[in-house]
Amino acid sequence: MRKDIEFPIVEGIKIVIARSVNELNQTDWDVYLINRLEDCIEKVFITSRGFGLNKDGQEQKTSLLRHFYERLEPGAIIKVEPITPEVFHLNNEYWVSYYIENLIFDKKFLFVPDSIKEEFLTKIEDIEDEVILHA
Repeated sequence: MRKDIEFPIVEGIKIVIARSVNELNQTDWDVYLINRLEDCIEKVFITSRGFGLNKDGQEQKTSLLRHFYERLEPGAIIKVEPITPEVFHLNNEYWVSYYIENLIFDKKFLFVPDSIKEEFLTKIEDIEDEVILHA
């Protein structure tokens, strides 16, 4: 039963949204997963979706996307997916599940509406580009 499953606290795993400039001098936005743990993480499953209200006050949601990675080494950084400014007004949710040895870890990262803005960009040591950190 679910109540018998232990869900330990997730630490050392980060979801960030990075801004970069491509070869056409256009701005690109991408979602990254960072493993800051000293352990490998395995069977990494990430789902992403957007939901909320559009500019007319109508309910809007994006497709549910799924990503799977067999193994991420300590310190690994992977690009999960691109993200477009057309969905920045929505809640953008990234649900990350993974194993360390036989223990499952699970965490939801939620970027609330309009939290992905240039004014919130910062630098971190792991990525060359400026990023929006999940709080």
